[in-house]
Amino acid sequence: MIPKKAFVVKGTGVHKDKLASFELALRDGGIEKFNLVTVSSILPPNCSVVSQEDGLADLKPGQIVYCVMAKNQTNEPRRQIAAAIGNAVPVKSKDYGYISEHHSFGEDERTAGMYAEDLAATMLATTLGVEFDADSAWEEREQVYKASGHIFDTTHYCQCAQGDENGLWTTVVVAMVFVI
Repeated sequence: MIPKKAFVVKGTGVHKDKLASFELALRDGGIEKFNLVTVSSILPPNCSVVSQEDGLADLKPGQIVYCVMAKNQTNEPRRQIAAAIGNAVPVKSKDYGYISEHHSFGEDERTAGMYAEDLAATMLATTLGVEFDADSAWEEREQVYKASGHIFDTTHYCQCAQGDENGLWTTVVVAMVFVI
């Protein structure tokens, strides 16, 4: 049971109930009709990242669907929340990649997204034996990773929102959904 495809969704939901807010975020992302099972952070070898439309076409309502999900919630008025997923893909398609999840408060989309991307790339680099200075800035490490000849691509997906001004629950989700 190894996924051959994956796709990314993002969503935001606002509601007086925390669970309903989460449901609305899933609806916004288009994955509310599946039984979602969260898994850890491995992008299988030869797994293609496809468009949301292509991925959803292969799934049926009620299906058990695996995903890596980042989620954050608040009911504090105007509190900035973020959920992000980073992705690092190795050059050799026979090798696995990494997907990271990041959940934060007070970060903008770029900051949260870059953190998630850095995390995924760092996890992949350490498994491939790429030597780098862990204290250097992400942009410097990114160049080292890509120059190593082991990492083909890194990217991130992020969803941010400010908490509802009236204190309703606000939820953000980002998920990499697998198609088996």
